Amino acid sequence: MTKDVKVEEQTPVIDEKYVLDRYKGAINYYWGASSANKRAYKRSRSWTIILGALVTLVSSIASATFIESNNFLNTFFAIATPMIAALLTIINGFAQSFHWGATWRDMVVNASRLEKERDRFLATKTEERDFQKELDLLNSMVVEETRSFFRRVLDSEVRPKEE
Repeated sequence: MTKDVKVEEQTPVIDEKYVLDRYKGAINYYWGASSANKRAYKRSRSWTIILGALVTLVSSIASATFIESNNFLNTFFAIATPMIAALLTIINGFAQSFHWGATWRDMVVNASRLEKERDRFLATKTEERDFQKELDLLNSMVVEETRSFFRRVLDSEVRPKEE
């Protein structure tokens, strides 16, 4: 069962509060997304370094004579080395697919740019504020960042060459 809703009820009042709420929402989103991408980037970089060193260490230890002479340890190290290498490959694959570092950077830049525009809006005399122009600017920045994100993530995929 659907309810008939009048268009007037869905249309927000475009005023200073609405514009500032839109800025606040976008700014909070980008700072939150930047934090999540920063954590993912640092975590993936840390694990890449740790697992890279560990796979080298484990494969080196595996060739030691005291390991080769012990069946249990020999089997353990023979299994551990490729498992660690596979985990390292998986983490690197995710890092290359999601571009957490570049996304973190772009989210910080976009949040900062939105804060700058919000501050410019607040510094403009009340009677000179153009709400429609302000929303257009805000929405254009969000759309451009969205385009940039998908370009960065999807354009990095290998595609067949056009003939």
